[in-house]
Amino acid sequence: MNTHVAHAQQVKPTAGVNLTALRGHNAALVLDLLRTAGGAGISRLELAERTGLTPQAVSKITARLREEGLVVEAGRRASTGGKPRTVLGLVPEAGHAIGLHLDRDELHTVLTDLSGTVVANRRAPLDLGAGAGAVLGAAACEVDQLLDGVPVRQALGVGVAVPGPLDHTDGVLHRVTGFPQWDGFPLRDALAERLGLPVVVDKDTNAAALGLALGADGDGARSFVYLHLGSGLGAGLVLGGKLYRGARTGAGEFGHQVIQLDGPPCDCGNRGCIEALCLAAVARGTAGGLDEAARVLGEGAGNLVSLLDIDAVLLGGRTVAGAEERFVRGVGAVLGERARRGGGGRAIPVRGAPGGTTLVVEGAAQLILAPLFGRGDGAFLAPQG
Repeated sequence: MNTHVAHAQQVKPTAGVNLTALRGHNAALVLDLLRTAGGAGISRLELAERTGLTPQAVSKITARLREEGLVVEAGRRASTGGKPRTVLGLVPEAGHAIGLHLDRDELHTVLTDLSGTVVANRRAPLDLGAGAGAVLGAAACEVDQLLDGVPVRQALGVGVAVPGPLDHTDGVLHRVTGFPQWDGFPLRDALAERLGLPVVVDKDTNAAALGLALGADGDGARSFVYLHLGSGLGAGLVLGGKLYRGARTGAGEFGHQVIQLDGPPCDCGNRGCIEALCLAAVARGTAGGLDEAARVLGEGAGNLVSLLDIDAVLLGGRTVAGAEERFVRGVGAVLGERARRGGGGRAIPVRGAPGGTTLVVEGAAQLILAPLFGRGDGAFLAPQG
């Protein structure tokens, strides 16, 4: 199955167009409805009604999807008139995506089926400063282990989440904080050549935000920020229901806004960055230190709320996961006080992001899956090596 579907079309997933040029896009619409229907399945007539495609177009698309093994007939459903309708269902095991999270000190990989369900999960220690050769070798080894027994044609690609900044368009890393040796490294193309699979590279925070935006995890919020505090600090932005990367894919470098002039030095070269202040507070290893980190994080979150008028703040990352209630309460208190001082408006809700420590790596797999269902930007897939 060609994974390069629908990436150029930025229309609602329930609005189909009967044009030959959009055949891949329309197939993505149909696949997405089949995916969301789950085990209940969906009839061809319902697919036509919900996409706006003609019944003939739906029949051609579903026939092709059945030939490719992605769709099967899943029984019959009683009709309000006439003969029972045949319902179709997605075959989740017909394709697999790999999510790969290259953190500063850990390599986390998952294998998912077409529905996004994790079917295998691996973790291994990693030193991101060990050099490209060592990191690529470790990543390739983990991916090979995950794909053991998976037919080659079912491996759709690898989505890679890594600390930023980076260029998502070209898959090239910039000066990852604390690891300047990665500046300018073409991670996407190097990994695609090593694995012989399509690869997409994005920031870890963007991958997490994408996963949240695609599911019910954003609690219906059209615009929210995901703040990730682990070995570093960053943000993923979802604005108007879409992941926002910025014109140069540099949006979300949240951790390096300066909030204390002449404050402690940060690995990025500045002083008084939110990341440096948060990590220093966490490093104390005390409840008071965590409270201080939450307060600093709240001040940064408050800046984003004021600038972007977002609907919610979601918190995640290993450090947050270890004391989620404390961080949610601390960040919420800062935003609440800001709302009161503002003289009107309710405080923006603050919640722990669902998914825990697997949120980023599952979001990385969605970098591959989302375009297949017309839900993401797949224009930057590196070709198979």
